[in-house]
Amino acid sequence: MQEYKRIDISKDEIVPIAERMRRQNVYLVMIHAFLNKEGQPDVSWDYAVDPAIESYHVVGETVLPSIGEIYDTAATWAERELNELFGLTFEGLDMSQRLFLPEDLLETQGRGQIMVTPLSELVEKNKKEAAQ
Repeated sequence: MQEYKRIDISKDEIVPIAERMRRQNVYLVMIHAFLNKEGQPDVSWDYAVDPAIESYHVVGETVLPSIGEIYDTAATWAERELNELFGLTFEGLDMSQRLFLPEDLLETQGRGQIMVTPLSELVEKNKKEAAQ
């Protein structure tokens, strides 16, 4: 199993790190995002730096630079996905077409508001509605 190294950075470091990794022929593994315990977005750029995965994290930012011109589809696909699902903005990213979601979904649900409701909450809601 590969070692995992978390490295916190500022958003100004995203592009220089991507450029350095590309010059060194390091693969971009994935760009991930999640909401941390404080509800802030935590976005990570994971690179395969043998023998480890180096994961560069930016916390609390919703507008980030795109690295699509550096890593092409490996970056732009993930950036577009995070834009659709989390409402993150990647500066310089072409968002003229959707990847997965219907064009009108964000107008009806709100940007970055795609949430999965736990089954236990749905069951409880059904019980309350049935009791009324």
